[in-house]
Amino acid sequence: MIFLVLRVPQASRRRGTPVRFAPRHAGTVPTQARLYKATDHGHGVVIPPESFAPAQRGGGWGPFVDSFLRLNEAALTKLDVSHTTRSSDTGVQLALLPGGRAGAVPLRSAQTGHVTGGFLVEPRFGWAGVGRVLVSTGWAAAPEILDFPLVPGSGREVPPWVLAGPVLKRLEDLLRNLRRGYRAKEQVLQKPRGQIIWPRYVADSLVRGRWNSLPCRFPDLSTDPLLRRVVRWALEHVRQDLSLVGGTDFVARLLIKITDDLLEEVRDVPSLVPTRSQLDLLTSDNRLSEVALRRGLEALGWLVDERGLGGGREMDGLAWTAALDSLWEHYVEAIVRHEALMQGGVVRVGRARETLVPLDWTDPSHRSLGHLMPDIVVSYRDRIDVVDAKYKSHFAELDEHGWHAFTADVRESHRADMHQVLAYASLFEAPEVRAVLVYPLREGTWRVLRERGRDISVAEIFSGRRRVRLELRGVPFGAAV
Repeated sequence: MIFLVLRVPQASRRRGTPVRFAPRHAGTVPTQARLYKATDHGHGVVIPPESFAPAQRGGGWGPFVDSFLRLNEAALTKLDVSHTTRSSDTGVQLALLPGGRAGAVPLRSAQTGHVTGGFLVEPRFGWAGVGRVLVSTGWAAAPEILDFPLVPGSGREVPPWVLAGPVLKRLEDLLRNLRRGYRAKEQVLQKPRGQIIWPRYVADSLVRGRWNSLPCRFPDLSTDPLLRRVVRWALEHVRQDLSLVGGTDFVARLLIKITDDLLEEVRDVPSLVPTRSQLDLLTSDNRLSEVALRRGLEALGWLVDERGLGGGREMDGLAWTAALDSLWEHYVEAIVRHEALMQGGVVRVGRARETLVPLDWTDPSHRSLGHLMPDIVVSYRDRIDVVDAKYKSHFAELDEHGWHAFTADVRESHRADMHQVLAYASLFEAPEVRAVLVYPLREGTWRVLRERGRDISVAEIFSGRRRVRLELRGVPFGAAV
């Protein structure tokens, strides 16, 4: 039998002197803060208090629920997330309810105020559908990057193009807005230009017998070389992130192509990894007061600070939000413009205030609404289309479950949609007016409805010689325009 004897140093065996061992947790991996996930307009997510509040004798949140909501109010508001609380056998229960925005925000502890979790709202039509919509609309409704700490765990859940797209747009705008100006440049020339640097000429050229190698210093008209070098590094960094999923992701491949085109514009300068102090110095430069330059430098700061763009390279990711209803409106507008181009229609859009119709109240103090403004109005030779894009699931639910299966709230919302578009239609005179509500569908659902001839539902309203055609139209979210 073999015995193993551990010898303790003499100094450690004195009375009262504890023997020191390495802590048991020295080599353990720190626990990753939990990311809670939901789907836009989906069911609420119950948030357990364990990571955000001290344990309560009766269980649940106890008095800390108010502190949690107060510390996270700004982030949850940006993400259009509401909340509900109720009593249960285990104490106060808190649920977060997703709205019409996708995105990710950090969640702070009700006790310490530190980030101890994250909340991610995914698009109900999937990341691929959102990507195709962003591409087809030219990133018109691109995600907004939020000024919050990193969101734990979101880097593994969000495709890199969700945030790489806005970063590339900012870098492109920065390159387009770089000012040209005169800067001192030094170069060895065969003919004198500007000022000859005589000490360098004597030390380098003259002693080597290179009589016609003239080191010169002269003013040169060019764009800011430092910024262009930094932009090249940033583009290479983003391209590397996108290449991780570029083989299977259509949107990532498209953004890689955009990145390569931008890299061609800075091929003449070497790449430079900037420091935070260099970016701060550039930001404080008065020449960089333009919005495009400031936003571009902000995007460079995200990359320098290694704030995750998603796609699995980092565990944590940037906080961001995207208004899906606005994204849907831009997508429907792209579809309508394509149809109008084919049929000779003239398109006006509400976001440009081209469809605004003011309401003239006899008593302005009692007015509850100052104007009407349809999303899209298309004028053809013999008709007018009034189109309203609604990012809701009414159309699919109405077909699959029927009107009687709707909840009272959903019925009321659907009625309000129809009343609204009919009110818009009453503003226009034409032999035929079409009031069109456009709802998003999954592509599979749309194909089934289209085969049955039920992707468009129509009701006609006659008033004297005037005819209004009410259409409920389902469109696949993310299909090619």
